[in-house]
Order: sequence, then structure tokens, then C-alpha cells
Amino acid sequence: MALDIIGAGFGRTGTESMKRALEILGYGPCYHMYEVIPNKNRFEMWQGIYDGTVTPDWDAVFDGFRATVDWPAARYWRELAAHFPDAKTLLTYRDAESWYASMEKTILTFLRDPEKTEGMAPRLRNTVFEGDVSDKDHVIAF
Repeated sequence: MALDIIGAGFGRTGTESMKRALEILGYGPCYHMYEVIPNKNRFEMWQGIYDGTVTPDWDAVFDGFRATVDWPAARYWRELAAHFPDAKTLLTYRDAESWYASMEKTILTFLRDPEKTEGMAPRLRNTVFEGDVSDKDHVIAF
């Protein structure tokens, strides 16, 4: 099964709601960070993809899924669009100030934690935000 929908929106732009909406509309199951966190194999695979030590087999990564939104896949939306050329790319968007305020209360607390040297936090920090999650303007620019 190939992906029909590729989410390009960052976390905190309504991706959880979009996941649920896509599933209601028949584009489920929809891949989201929720599928990664509790699944050790997926978690380790994505760490390797982000690190560049694993060459992703996108068909295997998304086997059984019709759509994807949120991280970690949103970081690779261009690659996914090239691999699944018939899929629609969906951009969820949120006003920058509102998005940043939501990020401050949630994801940025993990990305800024110096104790978080393993897992997805440093990978998102380094690959999505080029290592700088302390400067508001820099974070919003991405």
C-alpha cells in the first residue's frame, strides 16, 4: 500500500486533529509520532534515518499506512513526495506566534533539555532546527 497523503506540517500545527480527520475520511491508518514512541523498532529505525546511518525503505516504513502527518516523517516530506509521486502533500499551518507558544509548552521543553542526548529530541533539535532551539526567531523561521 502506498501513501495517499504526506503531511508536511510541523508538530503543533494541528497534526493530531488532522490524523484523526484523515482516518475518519478513510485515509487511515495515519502515521504520526504516536506510532513511533511506543514501538522500539520504529523508534530505533527513525533514529537511524535521522542520523543517516539507515537508508530508509519508505515502502517498508509506511507499510500498512495510507497517510502520514507530524514528525518524524514531516522532516522528510520532500523525499516522501518523490518516492510516492501520486500522493497529495498536505501542509498544516498555524500562526507563527501561536505555534511558538504551543511549542514552548510542549516540544521545546524536550528539545532544550541538555539531559536529552538520546532519542528523538536531539535529532529533531539538530536536523530540523540546526541545533538552535533557544532563539525564538530562529525556531519560527523553520
